[in-house]
Amino acid sequence: MNNNAMTTHLPPNQTLDTDSSAQESPMPNNVLKNDEPDNQAMIDEDTDALDHDDLLEEDSDIDDEIDDSDIEDDVPVAGQAVPVVVDMTHIVTEDESGLRIDKVASQVFSDFSRVQVQGWITDGSLLYNGSVQRPKVRVKANDVLHLSTTLQQHSEDQPENIDIDVVYEDDDVLVINKPVGMVVHPGAGNQTGTLVNALLYHYPQQHHLPRAGLVHRIDKDTSGLLLIGKTKPAQMALMEQLKDKSVYRHYQCVVAGDAASLLRHRRIDAPIGRHRTQRTKMTVMTAGREAVTHLLNVTPLNENYCLLDVGLETGRTHQIRVHLSHVTYPLVGDRVYGGRRQLRSGLTEAQRQAISNFPRQALHAYTLGFVHPTTGEDIEVTTPLPEDMQQLIAVLSDGYDDEYDK
Repeated sequence: MNNNAMTTHLPPNQTLDTDSSAQESPMPNNVLKNDEPDNQAMIDEDTDALDHDDLLEEDSDIDDEIDDSDIEDDVPVAGQAVPVVVDMTHIVTEDESGLRIDKVASQVFSDFSRVQVQGWITDGSLLYNGSVQRPKVRVKANDVLHLSTTLQQHSEDQPENIDIDVVYEDDDVLVINKPVGMVVHPGAGNQTGTLVNALLYHYPQQHHLPRAGLVHRIDKDTSGLLLIGKTKPAQMALMEQLKDKSVYRHYQCVVAGDAASLLRHRRIDAPIGRHRTQRTKMTVMTAGREAVTHLLNVTPLNENYCLLDVGLETGRTHQIRVHLSHVTYPLVGDRVYGGRRQLRSGLTEAQRQAISNFPRQALHAYTLGFVHPTTGEDIEVTTPLPEDMQQLIAVLSDGYDDEYDK
């Protein structure tokens, strides 16, 4: 475990105090926890989130948790596909009488998504009193629901011996500090060398989990904390927390903008959608999805650059980068959304070179808070800024008068 990271355990139901300075806006804690879409799947952070749509398309194939009793070997082999047979029966109770089949089935077979359950009702894997019925049929007390299916292996991703920085771990949860340059999961052009490949090597028992247990993701060139479930119930519970804002994520970033101007944008509320012509980019648009970003703290580095502490109320793809570019204060190093606006007046040659040569968006996910899916404890994990951002801050603040009238 990384000795530079810090984990805080709080008593169950205790509210985490997220204020970091008198500059922060007086809003309730739950505003700082992240919004995630409906019951759909792996979720994004600002930086490159899998919106729920991404994972629940995949969640329709989510595999059951594998106990040692389900497989012949006590220790699973990394990369080995193990089919999981599901055979479950439920007798309808008086309280459930009158509900639709799909509603009852989603409640009692709660380890699986609604999409999976509805598919099983349709294809005959889930029978009602021994026969196939439509999902909207109403059940009666003592009716029998029987689920019998074999789950397909979710992933063909291969394990790779890649070092990972574990900052928190127990039987149910992992928190990883992702370095700059590491892709979170395999995709077009990135089939190897990803965090998922590394997780499958170090935690081979997670091969049956979607994306090896990932709950959300961040961009390749963003550093910081990622939350991972080590079991399927833990993964699904943490995804639900993202949806209901029990998970919160705070970022630090270096932006081109003066403190006074940035303080006028403490809450950025602007819907985000995919750019109509540049399909790899996101943009603010009326038809986009709700997106809200909070600037929790603004620290001037010099007259035209600041270090921001940012909280997400929603979790849209590239949200922080898009929102700050939209209000004309882009992240240093952001080649996609920043461009020439990163270079402001009054820079020394060393500062100009530091900005021009900074190879990635200066964005770091430094705090992650969640409710433990098993114990109910409130847990907060933090990790310091990476060295490249510390050096950038040092250059930009060199010679600046620290006296600033807040």
